[in-house]
Formats: sequence, structure tokens, C-alpha cells
Amino acid sequence: MDTPFKIFKINENTWQEVKDNPPEPHRHNHEEILIITAGNPDHFIDFHREILEPPVIVYVAQGKVHQFTPKEGTYGWAIRYETEFLSGSIFHYYSYFLDSVKLNMKGICINEFIEPVCNMMLKEYENFPVDYDVIKHLLGAFFSKLESENKKNLLIDEGSKKAQLMTFNSFLKILENNYRRNEGVEYYAEKMNMSARNLNVICRAVVQKSVSELIENRKLIEARQLLLNTDKTVSEIGYELGYSEKSYFTRVFHKKTGLTPSAFRQEMIKKLI
Repeated sequence: MDTPFKIFKINENTWQEVKDNPPEPHRHNHEEILIITAGNPDHFIDFHREILEPPVIVYVAQGKVHQFTPKEGTYGWAIRYETEFLSGSIFHYYSYFLDSVKLNMKGICINEFIEPVCNMMLKEYENFPVDYDVIKHLLGAFFSKLESENKKNLLIDEGSKKAQLMTFNSFLKILENNYRRNEGVEYYAEKMNMSARNLNVICRAVVQKSVSELIENRKLIEARQLLLNTDKTVSEIGYELGYSEKSYFTRVFHKKTGLTPSAFRQEMIKKLI
């Protein structure tokens, strides 16, 4: 990006722009937040395509292969910023473990919070000169509100929310340091001094995924990055991620993406040319 921050409305002008110049899958060198308040745009991220159901916020981390196609009737906002502009978002961290980081906005006051904050950021962005410190504070407040709402949306009782989130985030830190090892649920449960069952309960409460799914997700998200960004062979990547046999790595990867690692590399490089 030529500036550390950009914001624009998704509206009729966006539809026309997409109609005239259909977007292709691409890799971000910045972070992006898509705020969809109306319509059903098409979203493609890391080889997974979905139709977004509003109201929803989608976080797209730097390096993700991404394509966003708003259809007629799609309204909302797009925010782009350099990673260094505002680091430390929990959504950025979750993107290492989840294919798509989304937050349903049904519990958020769009007219009372989302629209006013976005309008304030847009107004400052259109000023000359732009005061990026003001925008940084507004964007920080925006993320703080989203993280607060994310906690409220968890399907667990109020008294245990904080403890379960702390345990879940502690698990992710341990996973981040060990996901390349060939270890299963029991290994991480022992590290957390708890039973595998309780760790699974917490993970399902927070992100509706089991411990095994999160371990596999982290490995395969890294595998996709290595396939796209390095010249390492499939065998080398599989071994680096704890898969002792290339055939097993290939089966797991194919089950997740519908393609073998080699086919994924060829297909994605073709799309990114």
C-alpha cells in the first residue's frame, strides 16, 4: 500500500468497479477488514469459497490468498492497514489457526457504533494532511469493541467466559510453539494440566472446533504458506510439519482442500500469475 491505512465504503460504486474489472485471487501485503451490512458477496480465502451472510465482519490477514466479489445490493466498509500500523489484534493471532476469521454482528449496534466509527475514520482519512495517530486510536477502539463482542457471543455462561478464553489462548500459544511436532490432543492437555475432554470442551465453546481440528488447521495453514512461498518439496514440507510419511501428509491435505499438495501449489500459482 502507498499509505499505512485505507478505508472506503462498499456501495454502488464498488459494484460497478467490480463489474468493469472483476477481481482475481491475490495475496495481501496488508491486513484487511470487510464489514458487510447488507447483500451476499462472494468471498474466497485460502482456497475456500463462501457466500457471506450479513451482518458480518471478516478479517483477512496479511499473506492470505483472497478474492472478494461484492454483488449488487452489497453494502458495508473495507478497511486496509499495514501490520505495523496496529499490531496485536486477537483476530490476527486467530488467523494462524482458523481458515476464516469472522464475527457475526447481530449483537453489535451497527448504527450506534460501527457506522459512526467508520465515518470518523473516513473523515480523517480524507483530510489533508491525514492524522494517522487519530485513525490508529479509532481503529484500536474498533478492535477493542469487536473483541468485547466476540466474548459476549460465546455460548458459555458469563462467569466462565474469561477463564475459558484465557485457557484457550494459552493453548494456542503452546500449539504455536509445538505444532510442527507429531503430537496429539493428550500432549497438549498434559501441557495444560487438564484432561483432553476438558480442553476439547473449551475449544468447542470458543471456536466450535476440536483440539485435533485446531492442530491440523495450524499445520495445514502453514503447509499452504510453505507451498506458495518456498521451493521446498512436498516431502520436505510434510516432514517439517511432523508428518513422517509423504503419503499421509498428502491424504490429510487432500481431505482438507480437495487437492493434493502438488496440485494446490500449481493451481494457486496459476491463479496468482
